[in-house]
Amino acid sequence: MKNMGNMMKQMQKMQKDMAKAQEQLKDETMEATAGGGMVKVIISGEKRILDIQINEEAVDPEDVEMLEDLVLAATNEALVKVDEMVNEKMGKFTKGMNLPGMM
Repeated sequence: MKNMGNMMKQMQKMQKDMAKAQEQLKDETMEATAGGGMVKVIISGEKRILDIQINEEAVDPEDVEMLEDLVLAATNEALVKVDEMVNEKMGKFTKGMNLPGMM
């Protein structure tokens, strides 16, 4: 029974630490660029797009499709970076636990 009590305390501490880490992710940001810096996307740890910056040289009314591709590429890269950051911060809590849907 003593081991069960210790396990419960450890689980409660882990839950508290996970909640704190999730809260900290709100303040984290990642940025990614495309087109040699012509387009920059800044995204929060909660996967909210905070800012999109487009260099005026990237704006060509004759080639809107290129600009769309640059925005898409920068956004997708920023999302990948956020996923990596979240996995790094949250993965330490679930490592070795073999929980479905968790890394």
